[in-house]
Amino acid sequence: MLTKQLLRTEIEELKRNYSEKELQQFSVNIFNQLEGIQAFDDAKYVLAYYSFPGEVFTHHFIEKHAKDKTIILPVVQKDNLVLKEFKGIEAMKRSAYGILEPTGDEFTDFSKIDLAIVPGMGFDRNLNRLGRGKGYYDKLLSQIDTFLIGVCFSFQLQEKIPIESHDLPMNCVISQNQIINKAQ
Repeated sequence: MLTKQLLRTEIEELKRNYSEKELQQFSVNIFNQLEGIQAFDDAKYVLAYYSFPGEVFTHHFIEKHAKDKTIILPVVQKDNLVLKEFKGIEAMKRSAYGILEPTGDEFTDFSKIDLAIVPGMGFDRNLNRLGRGKGYYDKLLSQIDTFLIGVCFSFQLQEKIPIESHDLPMNCVISQNQIINKAQ
């Protein structure tokens, strides 16, 4: 089995085979599937992420659903992610990482979060997630007891990824052409 870093490199190389337009169309397919899941339909507070190039594209999805759901987004603060409510594109600022992040008060009532949409470098068929290696999401998700949906492109789905004791599995993983649930 590849190490986490080698797997990240391999997935980045696979991503180069696709144009930004193709990745955006794959993203539309992913979110069309996600919108059909009951857990999403029932959710009032959704933790999502504001994507940067190469990630499953979330901008349209967030703007669309901010009208009927409270969308919570992570903001990088030193070695942690803090959460803030999305209040429109005009209430965002660019971070040191070049990612648009919401401004305003920190959202701390984690018990209100009904569902989390989680990015990753890769996922496997056992619903394990491979992050970027900094542990931001591992720390955040360990504090939140909610339904976790990993989103990825099909080339990011692996048979098995290496995991460590702090790695949290997802409840569901969605790519542009399939949904993997715990029961599968």
